[in-house]
Amino acid sequence: MTTLYGLKNCDTCKKATKWLDRFGVAHTFVDYREHKPAPETLVAWADKAGGFGALVNKSSTTWRQLPDNRKTPGSEAEWKLLLREHPQLIKRPVVVTEDGVVSQGFSDNAFKARFGIG
Repeated sequence: MTTLYGLKNCDTCKKATKWLDRFGVAHTFVDYREHKPAPETLVAWADKAGGFGALVNKSSTTWRQLPDNRKTPGSEAEWKLLLREHPQLIKRPVVVTEDGVVSQGFSDNAFKARFGIG
């Protein structure tokens, strides 16, 4: 089953969920404010995304409001702490399929390709 990680109030997450429903893709949704990802999960996502910097939405209000010293974590431990403290910084949604493939974001064409539809 596919797992969609995001925020329940996020418009992009809502669009992705509706898309999966419309095309009959079995999935669960996990709000990562309520169920913060484990540090190991954050490391795995970062590895798949190309590093912690690629995992973060740097155009978000939360990112812009962080003090400058928090925007340049010097270690994996600092990144994990930052993302557990501010899970809304993670680009949304994070999509994990049963085969372990991890992707971020939503677009109709990307989801069609990812789920072999159309």
